[in-house]
Amino acid sequence: MSHFNYGADHLTAGKAIAIARGELKGTLNKETIARIHASQQNVEQIVQAGKTVYGVNTGFGILANTAISADDTATLQYKLLQSHSVGVGNPIPIEVAKLMLIAKVHTLAKGYSGVQLGTIERIIWQMDNDIIPVVPEKGSVGASGDLAPLSHLFLPLIGLGEVFYKGARHKTQDTLKQLKLSPVQLGPKEGLALINGTQFILAFAVKCVQRMHNCLEAADIIGAMSLEALTGTKAPFDERLHELRPFAGNKLVAQRLRLLLKDSAIMQSHVDCGRVQDPYSLRCMPQVHGASRNAWLHLKELTETELNSITDNPIILTADDTISGGNFHGQPLALPLDYCCFAASELGNISDRRCYLLLEGKWGLPLLLMKDVGLNSGFMIPQYTTAALVSENKTLCFPSSADSIPTSLGQEDHVSMGSISGRKLSRVLDNLEFILAIELLSACQAIEFRRPLKSSELLEFAHDYVREFVSFAEEDRIFAEDINKVAGIIKDFSFVGKVNEFAGIKGVVLNDGFEEFS
Repeated sequence: MSHFNYGADHLTAGKAIAIARGELKGTLNKETIARIHASQQNVEQIVQAGKTVYGVNTGFGILANTAISADDTATLQYKLLQSHSVGVGNPIPIEVAKLMLIAKVHTLAKGYSGVQLGTIERIIWQMDNDIIPVVPEKGSVGASGDLAPLSHLFLPLIGLGEVFYKGARHKTQDTLKQLKLSPVQLGPKEGLALINGTQFILAFAVKCVQRMHNCLEAADIIGAMSLEALTGTKAPFDERLHELRPFAGNKLVAQRLRLLLKDSAIMQSHVDCGRVQDPYSLRCMPQVHGASRNAWLHLKELTETELNSITDNPIILTADDTISGGNFHGQPLALPLDYCCFAASELGNISDRRCYLLLEGKWGLPLLLMKDVGLNSGFMIPQYTTAALVSENKTLCFPSSADSIPTSLGQEDHVSMGSISGRKLSRVLDNLEFILAIELLSACQAIEFRRPLKSSELLEFAHDYVREFVSFAEEDRIFAEDINKVAGIIKDFSFVGKVNEFAGIKGVVLNDGFEEFS
């Protein structure tokens, strides 16, 4: 197994997910350990010298001017985790909680936070043994760090809170007792270092970067299948056209569509059909899918900047040089997360329009994609579901980052609400995966009415892979079962993965260069 050096190597979204899944081993090298020790000693010197430093020997937030005695600095950190554990709602997914831990270890290991080596090693041990804290989904305003969720994330260090362990939810104290372990004794500033930062927002961003990439890849493949089923033209994907408006996302999508449609007998069969132009949901895939790709790439770049940043406060440079600032503020991620929320919603919007086109009974397809309609409703009702999901996504597009409610009696008078941006994008992606599944189900049904003509090798492979899970529908059945099966192969990345793998076998470079998500 390959190793990743926390605090030293460059962390990407793909590597973070690989660590979370046990495919990459996170470790601390000698140089990093030395930095951690030096930073912790700087904090000890600050305490011994009696120098006033926020969060080391003062209260927090509006209580920043309240002095804390040297004897109480450790108690202060313990109480900080207790008092800030105010999250509510369902637990976040275990993988997201694990990504929070990974992101926090990486930033602490850079040596600007004054945390003990033993504290970091305990967090790594928890991850290695799949003892993952229970973190409620709601309660962060995404400004003075993700205070509530990070507090819950690190309650288990001091023997409090709950953890997921061996497939069940347990009280931390029971798990520690079972494993014959004692809680960590936090030193000065440690509690503050643990809960200051954007790791809740960041973990959702990492996961959304991965999931949205999969949806973008799937949307191109599925859109190409719908185009084939509707006997659309590939002329709008001509490279010369897109060089005249050279947005990176547009050019990439057009290139992918050309590759997906290459040598299609269906496409060749209607070259001289007389149709002048296709509807926008077919013709403008490069422009719409491409714009969403541009938004995704922006989020990916900013997420990876944040993964390798210090979001603590104060920053400990030396015992005599500390800086209190605002690196914990979530705005740098809140805005691109909201932007990607719109971008993901639009992928669903255009997909729903293609679903509708497939039902109209035009261009040689039967009405509602079934020969005997009347007695059968055909694929009419699955499109109701895409319409409902698209509408729901639109309601989720209000930007959380446009709101701010002061907290801490006005000391924290502008907040990002980025935690809500991240959770909201995750919900939009949930809906998008189902929308794409319904389009894929419909396109596979429609393409069979073009037989004996065949599409390209890549699209025929995609069609055949879906048919391993769902058969052609001669009459009505419980389509929810089909939808869930097809959504399953989108959600687990196998649909895109299998098509990309087959493309590679055929010597076609279909992926977009971001292999860590391919």
